[in-house]
Amino acid sequence: MEFYLVVSKNSFLVLYSMATSNDYNEIDLEIEKKKIGIRFRQIRKDLGYTSHEAFAYDHDLDRSQYGKIETGKFNLTLRVLVRALNAIKYSFSEFFNEEYDSIEVDN
Repeated sequence: MEFYLVVSKNSFLVLYSMATSNDYNEIDLEIEKKKIGIRFRQIRKDLGYTSHEAFAYDHDLDRSQYGKIETGKFNLTLRVLVRALNAIKYSFSEFFNEEYDSIEVDN
């Protein structure tokens, strides 16, 4: 962790830290696929859908593919991810937010 000293116009001192490369944890593809699936499932249920198939059908998504997304067994392309985000009307920042970061996945 690196610390910096900042002086403002009013001579207030502020300390803040910035993450360094030592603080980086390698991203695990399988864990992220599961987290994405869990997040889509949470949002689908929040939208009132009990079935991934009904949701996919109503939003013109491939039902089998969407089911695999929710189970974390699908390697998402950017195209598929954007289609799914458009279906739930979420931006990247809305989807990959604190709720996403707090999802716990068993290895």
